[in-house]
Amino acid sequence: MAKKNIAPINDKGFEESLWDSANRLRGSVESSEYKHVVLSLIFLKFVSDKFEERRAELVAEGKEQYTDMVEFYTMKNIFYLPETSRWSHILQHAKQGDIAIRIDSALTAVEKSNASLKGALPDNYFSRLGLDGSKLSALIDAINNIDTVKDKEEDVVGRVYEYFLGKFAASEGKLGGEFYTPKCVVNLIAEMIEPYRGKIYDPCCGSGGMFVQSLKFVQSHHGNTKDISVYGQEFTATTYKLAKMNLAVRGLSANLGEVPADTFFKDQHPDLKADYIMANPPFNMKDWRAADELVDDSRWSGYEIPPTGNANYAWILHMVSKLSEHGVAGFVLANGSMSTNTSGEGAIRQKLVENDLVDCMIALPGQLFYTTQIPVCLWFLSKSKKADSERGYRNREGETLFIDARKIGSMISRTQKELLPEDIESIAKTYHSWRGEAKDGAYEDQAGYCKSATLEDMRKHDYVLTPGRYVGAAEIEDDGIPFETKMTEMSQALYAQMKESAKLDEVIRKNLEILGFGETHD
Repeated sequence: MAKKNIAPINDKGFEESLWDSANRLRGSVESSEYKHVVLSLIFLKFVSDKFEERRAELVAEGKEQYTDMVEFYTMKNIFYLPETSRWSHILQHAKQGDIAIRIDSALTAVEKSNASLKGALPDNYFSRLGLDGSKLSALIDAINNIDTVKDKEEDVVGRVYEYFLGKFAASEGKLGGEFYTPKCVVNLIAEMIEPYRGKIYDPCCGSGGMFVQSLKFVQSHHGNTKDISVYGQEFTATTYKLAKMNLAVRGLSANLGEVPADTFFKDQHPDLKADYIMANPPFNMKDWRAADELVDDSRWSGYEIPPTGNANYAWILHMVSKLSEHGVAGFVLANGSMSTNTSGEGAIRQKLVENDLVDCMIALPGQLFYTTQIPVCLWFLSKSKKADSERGYRNREGETLFIDARKIGSMISRTQKELLPEDIESIAKTYHSWRGEAKDGAYEDQAGYCKSATLEDMRKHDYVLTPGRYVGAAEIEDDGIPFETKMTEMSQALYAQMKESAKLDEVIRKNLEILGFGETHD
């Protein structure tokens, strides 16, 4: 019976078909604007389905008199919807000329009725955008086909949301990457740091993908999602709303601050000490502060002041300042962060190494991101590398693991690469073996792939943290052919090519002489 229920959802083209339907209705609306239209409607459909399900439940229990009492919904973590905010009302008036106004009013009423959604939903967005009424009506019909609550085992609306966020990021190019990190990269970070319980923080959370994957990690490892609490911050107002909606459709409560704000100038969580930090800061952000701003900020205490021309090390030091006593951080940065010496960055990196904070460095393959083709890396910082008997970790003080994963991954399109589940598992297993977890077997250095380096090794390399400097070249497999035989064959091939080259040179000379451009001598 269960299989019958999930059959249409497990259809490979489910999300793709819905995307195609929605995208055909876009018309002249820019993708950056259209995503808020589509995702807001999906959100409204989802919360309405949940509301109607709970309402029917109350009626079935003989509690019809309570169907309009907010607390009977919030007690089940369900949003209460006034009548004009329900999907049935939107669907009923979808063909009318004022449908955009009705949707705006519905979203406003939902937000007013549910304190946890404060600042989460678009404000008069549909009316301002001026989307063609017939296209908006057709879009409502397309989204109406999603039964968000039919299958209790499948996160239907979460899947749709995740798929659509990825597609919008791809279509928007560079701008899209400001709110979306490729799922495979987020998965890898989660599998590395294993956020089972405690406080999770993302200082530049985008649409909330890091939090969603943390939730999935806990669920897939049979943990309790109540054991984690989520904190984040986002600068862009529209992306801040996306994150709130993205988390709400999964029932994930998060503190993203009262308002969208700049993490450096208006830290929404000044006293936070996080057990896990997951982040994808904007790459190489320029002019993030003026020369005389934040120079005495406590986040840089003990380090050089991060340069104004690039925020990479400002992000790093901000995250270091947020880590709890045993906290770990995993984040994405451009490859240049591993070796730059510009404006004191090298001195900051040296201090991070000497303070024994650098736990693991991973060089990733290029073409993973929608926003850039440049290769990127993952940094993992740890406040404590001491032995941990509870997790089976051995003492790794004074050591750092380097992994060169540039040759890993598979092309999924002409321009896009992806880390497959087996790639993620292999990398994470290497790390956890190195940390000493018995279930992952004994760790061994592997030429061309991984190396456990000492503090002295890193000093010899002037604190450059590029994995390729440490892992060396992979060993070439012996093909069984004696060296003398190979050299004889290669030499003969080379001599044959040199003879052919001489013949071609002679032909070219004769042709030049015929054309009157023979060789002249002074």
